[in-house]
Amino acid sequence: MKQLWTPWRIDYILGPKPDECVFCVPAYDSEDEERLILWRGRHCFVIMNKFPYNNGHIMVCPYRHVMALEDLTREESGEIMETMQKCAAILKEHFNCEGINIGLNQGQAAGAGVREHLHFHLVPRWNGDSSFMAVMDEVRTIPQYLSETWKGLKPRFDGAENDDPAGTEQ
Repeated sequence: MKQLWTPWRIDYILGPKPDECVFCVPAYDSEDEERLILWRGRHCFVIMNKFPYNNGHIMVCPYRHVMALEDLTREESGEIMETMQKCAAILKEHFNCEGINIGLNQGQAAGAGVREHLHFHLVPRWNGDSSFMAVMDEVRTIPQYLSETWKGLKPRFDGAENDDPAGTEQ
């Protein structure tokens, strides 16, 4: 038997589970660091994944609690796409990653962990980042604490706050 010690997960395992949706965030931002929220827009926000597939794994979520892509308004869809473009640029700049997996798991059958609230994943990738740990032992290694990743990314999102991520300003 192989053992991998992850003592930080005991708080999640034994702690109370939220009754509300984890992606339905309050309008105030005083809990953003605790919730790992990096940026807030008019229709969507950027949040780090607390259980990442790779270092720097972030998500773009609409504020509105919707389950399906076709339920988004045109305004929500537009801001989400612009925000994903901004996120991709920030991830490339900050992590010097060689690629980014970007995706949506819509519905439980498609692998959505939280199927009730649409969320888009952006996962930085590097050539060779799937070391023997993931291939042989089905284990992922995350080389940085989430709090340190948040502190490194947050200023980049703050600095890009007034930028036009899609380059659509005329």
